[in-house]
Amino acid sequence: MESLINCTEEQQPSSVMTNYWSNQEACRSQKAKCAGGFVLVHAGAGYHSESKAKEYKHVCKRACQRAVDQLRAGALAVEAVTAALVELEDSPFTNAGMGSNLNLSGEIECDASIMDGKSLHFGAVGAISGIKNPVLVASCLLTEAQKGKLSAGRIPPCFLVGRGAHDWAVGHGIPPCPSEKMATKFSLSAYKRNKRKMELAEKLDTGQNQAKKRRQSSENENGSGCLDTVGAVVVDSEGNVAAAVSSGGLAMKHPGRVGQAAHYGCGCWAENACNMNSYSTAVSTSGCGEHLIRTMLARECSAAMQSEDAHQALLEAMQNKFISSPFLASEDRVLGGVIVLRCCRCVEAQPSPNIQAAMVEFLWSHTTESMCVGYMSAQDSKAKTHISRLPPGTVPGQSLAIEGGVCRLMGIVD
Repeated sequence: MESLINCTEEQQPSSVMTNYWSNQEACRSQKAKCAGGFVLVHAGAGYHSESKAKEYKHVCKRACQRAVDQLRAGALAVEAVTAALVELEDSPFTNAGMGSNLNLSGEIECDASIMDGKSLHFGAVGAISGIKNPVLVASCLLTEAQKGKLSAGRIPPCFLVGRGAHDWAVGHGIPPCPSEKMATKFSLSAYKRNKRKMELAEKLDTGQNQAKKRRQSSENENGSGCLDTVGAVVVDSEGNVAAAVSSGGLAMKHPGRVGQAAHYGCGCWAENACNMNSYSTAVSTSGCGEHLIRTMLARECSAAMQSEDAHQALLEAMQNKFISSPFLASEDRVLGGVIVLRCCRCVEAQPSPNIQAAMVEFLWSHTTESMCVGYMSAQDSKAKTHISRLPPGTVPGQSLAIEGGVCRLMGIVD
């Protein structure tokens, strides 16, 4: 398999910049105190047309700004990452929340999850309908679980699906939204187009040929040509990390199908530094849910980030744990993408004992044709965005791209 490495320094935030490689020794296994914080978001791994590049970048900028506004107000990472996801879900250009893909029955069913690196609590919903922002339900599940046991010693749920998830959400103050209002002109036209293709395929073939044709059609519609999960990773001013994902799932999926966005260790992962981990890490994935579930890619990438060389570690994880994974040996193309951040406190000499610095390394990698990302620190005046693409001539699902940078966050400690 071919691996494409492109670590671009021009994509780094406008905060105090340092060389990606030479600053590895500046960080130690201490809890980070990140002045204000940092956010990295993605609008899906798939294909982002040049004609809509402006819209994709704009929604990523808005999501970053929403998260940074929360961080500047003193919010924790889990609150900031939720704010970023709400913005991504509200965009008609993403496959999450509003404008999500329709399933075989012409309905919208969404998946979402969130993880708090401080408490290690997790909340998720799968195949939920009639809720405008599924991430709010996932976040509420996480918050409620942190309160402890329910009456009669019952364990609070962390993962709900279908009608039960919808009713629980409404019962906890999250307003319902009719599914027909969540569909957009684009998602409806895509559904009609996909349905016609499937009907034509069924007329042309029968038996095994028909099944093969359906499978090929599904791969074409749901491969790298379509956008999937959106997500975000955040580190707050106290060094806590959080990650979240949200998705409308594959186009023309079977009703009730739940993708990686709701599965533990597959859609997102967040874990603060501790005695066993030198770095705080947060990961959010995107792509073909079945591929990401079978490889538990989010947790695999998080574990890899404890290595000294983050760039090389992510490259090897994507190659060995995803593209060449024995769990996906039967797949011709392995489609997915990740955004990753890790942070640690810098112990190098500072101009003043009241000044504290933290190093945030951020990366994204994908095997799909493209991936749109945005990032911003609380010290930045505006977010930066980038659409990463595989070079011409490479095969999606068999090659990978990896980019990223590093940001030093400086702040005054009272």
